[in-house]
Amino acid sequence: MENLKGKVWKFGNDVDTDQIIPARYLNTSAPEELALHCMEDADAEFVNKMKPGDIIVAGKNFGSGSSREHAPISIKAAGVSLVIAKSFARIFYRNSINIGLPILECPEAVENTDEGDILVIDLDAGEIINETKGKRFKAQTFPPFMQELIKTGGLINYAKKLINK
Repeated sequence: MENLKGKVWKFGNDVDTDQIIPARYLNTSAPEELALHCMEDADAEFVNKMKPGDIIVAGKNFGSGSSREHAPISIKAAGVSLVIAKSFARIFYRNSINIGLPILECPEAVENTDEGDILVIDLDAGEIINETKGKRFKAQTFPPFMQELIKTGGLINYAKKLINK
């Protein structure tokens, strides 16, 4: 997989799914509509400030709350290339992998990264480089089958690929 590179948008601990995609927008499951409201209750201007390829960096327990897939779908559809956090809520973690949103747990990277920093990430190696600060961090890599899930865009695309072999 090619390296990801983007500007950091930083959020704190316990960002729940209602902050990621407020419940008032759950009358649709259209990714392009959900993208318009991504992170709205955490930062009302997020989607107007961020650019495709940018990266969310957050504290512990990112994605807590409701188990709905709308949260990682809104992040991916908004153009965020990756979420790095100290830790993820269990269901958000699984939903992210299932829809093909790359995520990494790396407390050291979170603690040593500020909003606006530029990161370069090698997902296959689990390497995070903070170009702004000249620092490197190592995150746990996914097993090969999970890397393939992400590369193919999620569980549905992965299953289609297996069926069509």
